[in-house]
Amino acid sequence: MTILFAAIIGYLLGSIPFGLVLTRIAGLGDIRRIGSGSIGATNVLRTGNKAIAALTLALDLGKGVAAVLIGAIWGPMAALAAAGAVIVGHMFPVWLGFRGGKGVATALGVLLVIAWQVALIAAALWLLTAVVFRYSSLGALVAAVACVILALIFTDQARTILIAGIAVLVILRHHENIRRLLAGTESRISFSKG
Repeated sequence: MTILFAAIIGYLLGSIPFGLVLTRIAGLGDIRRIGSGSIGATNVLRTGNKAIAALTLALDLGKGVAAVLIGAIWGPMAALAAAGAVIVGHMFPVWLGFRGGKGVATALGVLLVIAWQVALIAAALWLLTAVVFRYSSLGALVAAVACVILALIFTDQARTILIAGIAVLVILRHHENIRRLLAGTESRISFSKG
């Protein structure tokens, strides 16, 4: 029961659509009608408001951290259940018809608690890829694949299985981005907007 309770808390935390809420409060409209339609920080950045994008990133990451720490109150398995559930909640929030974000920032928050070495290396790979190629989605895909390999090195079997599952979800949520990358039509990150 405690594992189920931790998973429910994780899902509810994950389902808070910070990107949508913050852009509405800032008067930027419905983020789902801008860019990729995602509620995550990268799409919020496309509004041109870097502060709101940074806050979205921090809050999405923070809910990943919070879910694992809350789950850990009931033990390591409850922590992992909450970790998986917070990602699912972010990607498939009940409040938005199960159409949420891509889960990258929330996954980073989860990783910071359950496998900090994996988190730091994956974040560095995402940043390097995003800066060099200016595709956030490509950075996310590179980091997701790297996480599985890194998990095999740095974590135990249970955490490796969870990290692999998260990586698969992140990749699947990027299916449209993958198609656009292959077609050469994917939106690039702009670092020059005010």
